[in-house]
Amino acid sequence: MVYDLIVIGGGPAGYLAAERAGQGGMNTLLFEKRSLGGVCLNEGCIPSKALLYSAKIADNARDGAKYGVDASGVALNHPAVIKRKNKVVRNLVAGVKAKMKKNKVTVVEDTAFITGRSPEGYQVKAGDTVYTGRRLLIASGSVPIIPSIPGAKEGLERGFVITNREILDLEQVPEKLVIVGGGVIGLEMASYYNSAGSQVTVIEMLDHIAGATDLEISQILQKNYEKKGIRFMLSSRVTKIEENAVVYEAGGQTHRVEADKVLMSVGRRPATEGLGLENIGVELDRGAIRVDERCQTNVPGVYAAGDVNGVSMLAHTAYRESEVAVNNMLGRKDIMRYNAIASVIYTNPEVAGVGETEQSAAEKGIDFEVAKLPMMYSGRYMAENEGGDGICKVLIDKQQRKLIGVHMIGNYSSEIIYGAALMIEMELRVDDVKELVFPHPTVSEIIRETIFEI
Repeated sequence: MVYDLIVIGGGPAGYLAAERAGQGGMNTLLFEKRSLGGVCLNEGCIPSKALLYSAKIADNARDGAKYGVDASGVALNHPAVIKRKNKVVRNLVAGVKAKMKKNKVTVVEDTAFITGRSPEGYQVKAGDTVYTGRRLLIASGSVPIIPSIPGAKEGLERGFVITNREILDLEQVPEKLVIVGGGVIGLEMASYYNSAGSQVTVIEMLDHIAGATDLEISQILQKNYEKKGIRFMLSSRVTKIEENAVVYEAGGQTHRVEADKVLMSVGRRPATEGLGLENIGVELDRGAIRVDERCQTNVPGVYAAGDVNGVSMLAHTAYRESEVAVNNMLGRKDIMRYNAIASVIYTNPEVAGVGETEQSAAEKGIDFEVAKLPMMYSGRYMAENEGGDGICKVLIDKQQRKLIGVHMIGNYSSEIIYGAALMIEMELRVDDVKELVFPHPTVSEIIRETIFEI
């Protein structure tokens, strides 16, 4: 049998592409070597959110006195949290399997290797079987970066150093947890394990946390974390992993911090090794598959979506990229745009942003204007966040008077930011947003209130 489409990788990009292709009448084959849903569903987005929600409940209960609620003896039952997390994951994986079946997608649970091309199409081998597809979609995702730090490899082998996969399945809460890397994954795990009772230390090479997040907002987030007891070692470089400690350099001096576990969270890289891409001539750019705006590679009929193309390593980006790829396969003209893709840090408080930050806009030479307000200008935020110090920041293009960026810190931000993304995607002007009616009382009103400051 010759398939219309072979998809390699069953994460967000892969399974949604297979679903959309099936809906479009394409005979589709999907390979997944581990578990449908990929890293996002099994080892990332979803399980981490299950943990963080449990932590948020515990945090709110501990702070109940602020809201007139008396609570004592509040404890986070970590084994029960992990058990619930596993249930959530199982249910969602079952849901993905059901979608594949509904759309007549053939699923092969095995490692796929591209062997070459025949007159009928591209050949992919799994086990002793060779499959042929007229088109290929590479959606193999990404893997954690393990830096060449002395002792890191040995630490991984004995379970002292762990990655995002193992941190979500720890049977016990480590008394002392050191996190190498202050990006999204590191911060979310710092938030959970701090709530669970760990003494958390984050070591970050940059002089700020949260990567490309708006600098002012990342500083507010850090202050909130520090109030909870999380320690940050910024502008610091890890030089060695010892038997029960991490050694790092900062300010020209060497420091040592003890740990029961070390989470290595310095980023991820596209998973392109061992796929056989060289057998059909797919071009790479610093380890990532090079694609155009249609998510097509340099090889006709071969596409790449999700983390593997290295453009925007977010699950929701992967979803849209897979749709763009399949739409073009089906003859529907579609292109990928990256100017309005939101990013979220699901901690307590939440952080969300979309579009340009002050830093990125300045680097691009954009003539912009900024307006910001405390989240306390929202009645609902004030009612539900005693002592909250969140802010909302809006950036506009001075010449065109349209929104180019919205950034906020405060609970509900993750659920609000899509509206801001829509405004930027639709290139709404300041006056357009002023005419929109927001429901009251909602935290989302803070966007409109901030716009009126311009």
